[in-house]
Amino acid sequence: MQRIIKNGQVIDETWHLRDKDATLDGLSNSDDLIVPLVLWREHAHALKVRDGGLGVWLDSDEEVEEIAEDLGHFKVIALNFPSFADGRHYSSARLLRERYGYQGEIRAIGDVLRDQLFFMQRCGIDAFAIRPDRDPYDALQSLQDFSVCYQAAVDLPPLFRRRQD
Repeated sequence: MQRIIKNGQVIDETWHLRDKDATLDGLSNSDDLIVPLVLWREHAHALKVRDGGLGVWLDSDEEVEEIAEDLGHFKVIALNFPSFADGRHYSSARLLRERYGYQGEIRAIGDVLRDQLFFMQRCGIDAFAIRPDRDPYDALQSLQDFSVCYQAAVDLPPLFRRRQD
């Protein structure tokens, strides 16, 4: 069973991430599913009436605006980072939190490595599916890499606003 980092803890994964070419065939009505955007577009009506939890995942070339009207249906929004060097979804996470007010789980999936976690968290990502060949307990430590951040982000106001006079 895969383990993920969620809210600062390593936990067992309970959601089923469906592949990009997945169909509705063989889906359990009660499983918690994270479906690709293409499956959501084609079968939203059927996915909405399932008993299990529903999430959607966006590839790096898919925009948050494509699901903005549907955010209330998703308990999880997974953002796929296909390579370490592809940071487009840092902006997606910020948009989800700040522009659209999304309060559910935002999960990083794909090529997610220790060095990214601290900065992903600053953008509003609160769950991380670490690459399978890496240790999630080791990666968890990276959330404490820096004790002070000067710049403002989703998680904190700028340093000068946090100073005690």
